[in-house]
Amino acid sequence: MAFEPTRRGRAVGVTAGLAAAALVLAGCAGSTAEEAGAAPLTIGTTDKVTTLDPAGSYDNGSFAVQNQVFPFLMNTPYGSPDVEPDIAVSAEFTAPTQYTVTLKPDLVWANGNKLTSSDVKFTFDRQLAIAADNGPSSLLYNLESVDTPDDTTVVFNLLAPDDQIFPQILSSPAGPIVDEESFSATELTSDDDIVKANAFAGQYVITSYDFNNLIGYKANPDYEGLLGAAKTDVVNVKYFADSSNLKLEVQEGGIDVAFRSLSATDIEDLRGNDNVEVVDGPGGEIRYITFNFDTQPFGATTADADAAKSLAVRQAVADLVDREEIADQVYKGTYTPLYSYVPAGLTGATESLKGLYGDGNGAPDADKAKATLTAAGVTEPVELNLQYSNDHYGPSSGDEYALIKDQLESSGLFTVNLQTTEWVQYSKDRSSDVYPAYQLGWFPDYSDADNYLTPFFLTENFLKNHYVDQEVNDLILQQAVTVDPAARTALLEQIQDKVAAQLSTVPLLQGAQVAVTGTTVTGASDTLDASFKFRYAALAKG
Repeated sequence: MAFEPTRRGRAVGVTAGLAAAALVLAGCAGSTAEEAGAAPLTIGTTDKVTTLDPAGSYDNGSFAVQNQVFPFLMNTPYGSPDVEPDIAVSAEFTAPTQYTVTLKPDLVWANGNKLTSSDVKFTFDRQLAIAADNGPSSLLYNLESVDTPDDTTVVFNLLAPDDQIFPQILSSPAGPIVDEESFSATELTSDDDIVKANAFAGQYVITSYDFNNLIGYKANPDYEGLLGAAKTDVVNVKYFADSSNLKLEVQEGGIDVAFRSLSATDIEDLRGNDNVEVVDGPGGEIRYITFNFDTQPFGATTADADAAKSLAVRQAVADLVDREEIADQVYKGTYTPLYSYVPAGLTGATESLKGLYGDGNGAPDADKAKATLTAAGVTEPVELNLQYSNDHYGPSSGDEYALIKDQLESSGLFTVNLQTTEWVQYSKDRSSDVYPAYQLGWFPDYSDADNYLTPFFLTENFLKNHYVDQEVNDLILQQAVTVDPAARTALLEQIQDKVAAQLSTVPLLQGAQVAVTGTTVTGASDTLDASFKFRYAALAKG
């Protein structure tokens, strides 16, 4: 997942129906954490928080916190990717462009403030008003306005009818509801102010907050949402600077759960350790290289700007990357090659890049890359500044990008200047035209192909890489309101083909979710589900 500004288009009737396992979980969730007697739990991660304010962050580390402490109108029950009402009793289309949500009565924030439809309207109005560079407001492109006929009724007025995605959007990073008495309507609210205000109504509240060092959580007795009571009353999340210490702590029992991000080598090693359990879950994560269309070689704002040459550079990179080598050597099979923008397993996924680039079967082809550059008049070697984050996407990022550098340079067609920056600064720089080409990963907001296209390739998108294609923009909006499944799938495939020819990004890999726990910890497999949300409330120890 990742991240931002203006909007336009999307829809879907809420899919009901819990999987049998999820029904059992829901039935067990009625007891409180205190009744369950679960011991305090410590979770470790190398992910970083950028801000607790949902209007200012669109990254996995921040959303991991927001998922625990903020309420949602729609959410995914354990074991299911399909959304259902969370702090609402119902949610439905009452007209083609009106989605009406009815809140549960007498909801309250942890600070005692009433949680009403006014907070909901405030939440979405401020998302669109602030439109932060690293925020998720781009997901709300189809939202025109919000009405509140009474304290428990919210009417979302949409621009395009029959939006098949909007209920999912309400469960996404654009969806956490915030307390209008605690948050600014026009600017981001600081983490300290949010914590001091106790402005929470999720399964947990934050009791202590040391930015990217330690967060203390306590189960919220007033939570009345879909997911039920937390199984553990007290949870502490410890943030690690590198994964080697994270691995050491979990294998020696210093922490109970390690989630994001251990290296592939560490995971492989821990699978043979009797003191821990390695739990695998379905994956929707992808890795890719993003090109800034203004500042990349021959980009629009460079001294030697040339659209044909800049495209040839991107194509040559796509011809040269060896995904199989990266997956095998760096990630030991925990990631697999990705040849399009939608990962395998989702409806509409293609392998659009496979036939276009390299040898046509997924392997690299240096001769083809050279011919592409020569035909465009590019005199190689091309100097490419390539950036990656040294902390956000796990410790193997350095090895991954060192190998990519070697793959590009060994052809004789590129000279790669490889640089790295820590995520908090990286997330600011990458949206400010600082990096001509750079690493990103994506953790899906919801389980639909749309989530791998809309945030990336609409005219207003979170990449902020100056990619614009009106036809692609219109096709994305069209698929989101196409009710017929076969017709919608055809549109999804067409979009991938068109973007593959333009290469706003070069997709590389897709991976699974992995958590490592102590042997007495339960619930990890329940929360490592296709919602891709890691909910601390499902975990218990002893």
